[in-house]
Amino acid sequence: MSETAYARSGYRPCEIEHRYGPNVHLLDDPLAWTQLARLCARDTMQPEVGRLVRVLYERLAEVVLAAEFPRTRIDVPTRMVSHHPQAVYRGLAIQPNTKAVTVGIARAGTMPSQIVYELLNEVLDPEGVRQDHLFMSRATDAEGRVIGATWHDAKIGRDMEGRILLVPDPMGATGSSMISALTHYKTKLQGTPERCIAMHLIVTPEFIKNMLAAHPDTVIYALRLDRGLSAPDVLQTIPGTRWDEEKGLDGHQYIVPGAGGVGEILNNAWV
Repeated sequence: MSETAYARSGYRPCEIEHRYGPNVHLLDDPLAWTQLARLCARDTMQPEVGRLVRVLYERLAEVVLAAEFPRTRIDVPTRMVSHHPQAVYRGLAIQPNTKAVTVGIARAGTMPSQIVYELLNEVLDPEGVRQDHLFMSRATDAEGRVIGATWHDAKIGRDMEGRILLVPDPMGATGSSMISALTHYKTKLQGTPERCIAMHLIVTPEFIKNMLAAHPDTVIYALRLDRGLSAPDVLQTIPGTRWDEEKGLDGHQYIVPGAGGVGEILNNAWV
């Protein structure tokens, strides 16, 4: 007989209330907020920075796979089956033949993508898992304002048909790099991604607006929303209520309160 308790799953992660739409998931996770605050603190450097990024992305990746990946019925005999023929787990699991690609955008996204890649290989059939690498940087004008993203190099597989595309990049600031990457994957490769999921530690209201304007089908996950330069009365509203008045970026498009240059800190390279 089948066990009905695990025949279906309504799993959804706990989220804070917001008005950004159904594709945006801002997690309600006090443990992650605690660790992220430590990661962002002025005096936190390597090796603690690297350890915290790993812990946070392992946590975020587990949530995304549980919430977004297709499920299937499995029947797995346990070690007790030699004593009891009923000792078979019958229930749901992540569909192992799901095809996925994780993209590492250097520098800050390199380590997060490797963490996601390792989990994908554990949960899925590794033959359907791929990791791509992009090397890009912000393009700025004479006043230091971000005006886009400049590509320097890439190592990308061609086939995207039916694959879930994951882009784990710690800071969702302006969205310029993410928008450029998703545009490339949707228009320049073979086939169409099944779904595009952006995975961040921190996002700004500006990032969410830019991303959804350029790629409205993108699913966004983040541990924290930063809108620290908004007026005090705006900060008292549910996020997204007065979206046009929310501000999380300074004049150089760095996040406030933010974490500073995560790519620089992760690599101890201040260029």
